[in-house]
Amino acid sequence: MELLRDRSQEFEAAGVRVFGISRDSPWTHISWAQALDLNFPLLSDWNADAVHAFDVAREFRGFADVAERSAFLVDEDGTVRGAWQYNTSEVPDFNALLAAAQAS
Repeated sequence: MELLRDRSQEFEAAGVRVFGISRDSPWTHISWAQALDLNFPLLSDWNADAVHAFDVAREFRGFADVAERSAFLVDEDGTVRGAWQYNTSEVPDFNALLAAAQAS
């Protein structure tokens, strides 16, 4: 989250609105946003609607509907222009994401 926070202005300059989404509660997101001094919103997918809509649900340690670490580039019409998925320990390649954003 800190890396995305630090580079969010680059994405915004490319016309991308940055936000995070997870299955965590809104209260958890408030704590994260404050603790990490985030400059973009965090959205709660409490009921796993987005996890299923983006087809990133998986089972992890016996828990169903855990979201895979993912990044999506969605245009203003709602069309997905790019999708990336990462292992839990893997850090997203923000240079590749930014290049894709600048190209679209």
